[in-house]
Amino acid sequence: MNFFNLIRWKNLLMIAVAQLLIKYALLEPFGANTALDGFEIILLILATLCIAGAGNVINDIYDIETDTVNKPSKVIVGKSISEATAYNLFIAFNVIGVGLGFYLSHRIGKSAYFSIFVVISALLYVYASYLKRIMIIGNIIISVLVALSILIVGLFELTPNISALNRDLQLTYFKIVLDYGIFAFGINLLREIAKDIEDIDGDYKAGMHTLPIAIGRERSRTILIILNFIACFGIIIYIVSELYKYPVMTGYFLFCIVGPLIYTGIKLFNIKTKNEIKLVSNMYKLIMFFGILSLLLYKYVVLRG
Repeated sequence: MNFFNLIRWKNLLMIAVAQLLIKYALLEPFGANTALDGFEIILLILATLCIAGAGNVINDIYDIETDTVNKPSKVIVGKSISEATAYNLFIAFNVIGVGLGFYLSHRIGKSAYFSIFVVISALLYVYASYLKRIMIIGNIIISVLVALSILIVGLFELTPNISALNRDLQLTYFKIVLDYGIFAFGINLLREIAKDIEDIDGDYKAGMHTLPIAIGRERSRTILIILNFIACFGIIIYIVSELYKYPVMTGYFLFCIVGPLIYTGIKLFNIKTKNEIKLVSNMYKLIMFFGILSLLLYKYVVLRG
């Protein structure tokens, strides 16, 4: 079980579910001209999960000092799993993930796409070793990488089969995938800031320069409140402009996305303890999960190019 906790299996499962739903609940049911067969989408998922898992491992290796303060009961590297073993896992996962990405890119005739896996792998290492220590920059980078785990499906599925005849429709599908990528970026950014507030003690001891360390807990909480309601307002605009004709989708987004965001924003006004900010962080994770599940509702939507 320590191995699965090390690679953050719940987060990896969410990525896999998101990628499967984009293909089988959004693209294929509506007749998008997709490039990947069943075997190839499995390769894409495995490549993504291996690289993401490697990122989680290297992150834990570099977080030993901070985790010893922030969550001593959950420290894995150096206790249940040795640091040397963790490094070996990091290397193995990266080799497998990048190797699968190389094979898949050549298999679909888009060999240049292989570079995406290399860049993501490198960025995860640089993030863990350096960027996460820099105020806001680390939060943005990891949120972009989360969004890429969604966008990569649209890239591999739709762009290889774009032609003059289907360009508009293919781009319509890609725009929807892009919307979900933007949603994932925004919600994950909120969660990263909340986690930085939660982990301020260990991060300070490790010499990191996160937002709460730079400007304090209270100012960071104020910024998080503002960003929370900006995200909420943006989703409401999306509902009004894109989903208002579809009552099921509209109701779902209002109840499962907007409602929890409003609740979280109100909760942020009154947080006093570490457990309360942890609840906020978990709420953002739940909102992300609800957002992914909304892909199941596209059968109620008629897409038009």
